[in-house]
Amino acid sequence: MRPRDIAAYTFLAFAWGLSFVLLLHVVAAFGWIGAVTLRSLIAGGLLFAVARLTRRKLSFGAGWLPLAVVGATTVAGQLIGLSYATPRIGTAMAAIFVAAIPLFSMIIAQIWGLERITPARVVGLVLGTIGIIMLVGFPAVPVDRTFVLGCAAMVFSTFSAAFGSNYASLHLKGTDAWEVTIGSFIAGGILTLPLLAFVPVPGIPAPIDYLYLVALAGLMSALTYVLYFDLVKSIGPTPAISVEFAVTVVAVLVGALVLDEPLTVLQLLGGAVIIAGCALVLGLLPFGRSARKTA
Repeated sequence: MRPRDIAAYTFLAFAWGLSFVLLLHVVAAFGWIGAVTLRSLIAGGLLFAVARLTRRKLSFGAGWLPLAVVGATTVAGQLIGLSYATPRIGTAMAAIFVAAIPLFSMIIAQIWGLERITPARVVGLVLGTIGIIMLVGFPAVPVDRTFVLGCAAMVFSTFSAAFGSNYASLHLKGTDAWEVTIGSFIAGGILTLPLLAFVPVPGIPAPIDYLYLVALAGLMSALTYVLYFDLVKSIGPTPAISVEFAVTVVAVLVGALVLDEPLTVLQLLGGAVIIAGCALVLGLLPFGRSARKTA
């Protein structure tokens, strides 16, 4: 990995980890469909405006169909599941499911022939999963209908994210990250817009809620997805999406420091295991690199 890739990877981990706090505020103010729709349209619109102001040339030669597929999966599917589930199952459980995205991605990439599953990557992904379990523990809420529906929504969310990541890698290879991000967010917002008729905004949001929404859309959606799609092109879908392991570490730390959730020694140890798993998946360790070369 280049220093630029490592910097992008680190920024994504912190930005997406911190986004859980903003997500809870935005969903409470705008509803889970409103949060996704407005977040997507604002993110796509902001990026398009910045591109125009900086006279950045945009080319959508790949067509709108692949962008719509990525918008329906990586944007709409992932964010709908996340926005619906997080208030119902909590940030810790949502983080567990988010960390499953690399596992789905690795399987899809293998089936589609995009990447080879090396022994080092398998060990890294298994370590990451074990670390997640150590980090967030078992659910502290009753396993009722609401909890089950929230978990089902997160499975849908994680699979959508993994599918869209691999689809973009396969069908949008020659498309710049700006075009992929703008097109997919606008497509995702348009696709979810009709659902507002069934899940309307629950009330009149406060001024601070709009600030949270713009921050979530601009900093933690538009900017991060440009970096993410660029990272997918640079290092591949599975190594790029393994950032979700680190996102979970950040999310749990935020929960402990900001939301006053308890943090145990076992959880700290789990964070270390996750980091080791990420290093193996990314080939940052010597034996991880040799395993990838001989595969």
